[in-house]
Amino acid sequence: MNTEELRQSLRTKWLTYYRDNRSWLTRLAVWVECDGERRPSSGFILATLSTLEPQLLQLLPIVVDLSNNPDRIVMALGLNFNPDQALKEWEEANSQPMRMLPEGRSPLHESAPAAPLTTPESQTCKTVARLDEACQGVRHDSTARTRDPL
Repeated sequence: MNTEELRQSLRTKWLTYYRDNRSWLTRLAVWVECDGERRPSSGFILATLSTLEPQLLQLLPIVVDLSNNPDRIVMALGLNFNPDQALKEWEEANSQPMRMLPEGRSPLHESAPAAPLTTPESQTCKTVARLDEACQGVRHDSTARTRDPL
């Protein structure tokens, strides 16, 4: 499974878990606001998903070695979103009836151009990637070794 597939799997499992347990999760005192998004705390999200996604459980030790900041990990996994809002959008998208093509037609013959497949989580991933490229690491002092220019 590549990283985008893992992110999508985590998003789906998180939203499914949230939908199934929303009645008590909304009353639990684990809610935070991170980068303008209201969501459960990073620790709660990571702990929950580590039980739902076996691949995440295998990756977390490596990820934590790279960054021990749970908010950064949640952002890198594309999970920094308000689950109520995302669940509403997800359910609306899944409730739309399927459009069938007439016989003999293929999607390539459609007159309207296809809309780009950009989703909020892919935009978040791009932002996180830019932030990650600017990362100074955990050792941000004068003793840190710098890389020699090529």
